[in-house]
Amino acid sequence: MDTFFLILFFLIGLIFGSFFNVVGLRLPKNKSFSKGRSHCTNCHKQLVWYELIPVISYVFQHGRCRGCSGKISLIYPLIEVVTGLLFALSFYVFKFDIEFITALLLISILMIIFVTDLTYMIIPNKVMLFFLPFFIIIRIIQPLNPWWSSLIGAGIAFFLIAIIILISKGGMGGGDLKLFTLLGFILGIKQVMLIFLLSCLIGALLGVLLMALGKLKRKEPMPFGPFIVIATLFTYFLGDFVISWYLDFFV
Repeated sequence: MDTFFLILFFLIGLIFGSFFNVVGLRLPKNKSFSKGRSHCTNCHKQLVWYELIPVISYVFQHGRCRGCSGKISLIYPLIEVVTGLLFALSFYVFKFDIEFITALLLISILMIIFVTDLTYMIIPNKVMLFFLPFFIIIRIIQPLNPWWSSLIGAGIAFFLIAIIILISKGGMGGGDLKLFTLLGFILGIKQVMLIFLLSCLIGALLGVLLMALGKLKRKEPMPFGPFIVIATLFTYFLGDFVISWYLDFFV
């Protein structure tokens, strides 16, 4: 039975991943993800249903539009597959516990933010405001242990990123500030601090690598949201293990 649900949630994740692509690409540009039918970004040809099947359409079309042969961004199948795998992983870890709902909501908001920040370097307020009431309700029904970890985590995240923004004069943006504050509320003190450290580490390593390869110029802006997303997902599923290992090894 578990195998059936793993496959089911993987397929559901593929479908939602396709939807998250649409939201992430349309919302910052049009202020609404429901404006118009799906179309090719190169030739603006409207897409028919068999061109919108998650992953399968991309594979059979060899990653190109059937109308103009323009390349389709790899971000589409990537988000679909990753969302499918994460939905399945969430069921594997939490089964039908209420934390399973938390996992699905967290994955959903992170996938949308990954697309928006990578494409437009924007973390839309509308996305976070839409999900915020759900996270508040969940943390009321199932609070962290201790319960005040959500409030302290949000406060620490807010002031930490605010200080960095002031010192760096724009090294991070308001979207990063709001996202970290929300993550602090959802995951608590230890987890949000680990997310901060990991996202900075991942960002620094990738930045150095891209500069060494000549893909990024010094002081050229780089979206930080994707690093926060990767660090958050790692922390959410493996953070307790990492924190326990660190405390046992160094404390």
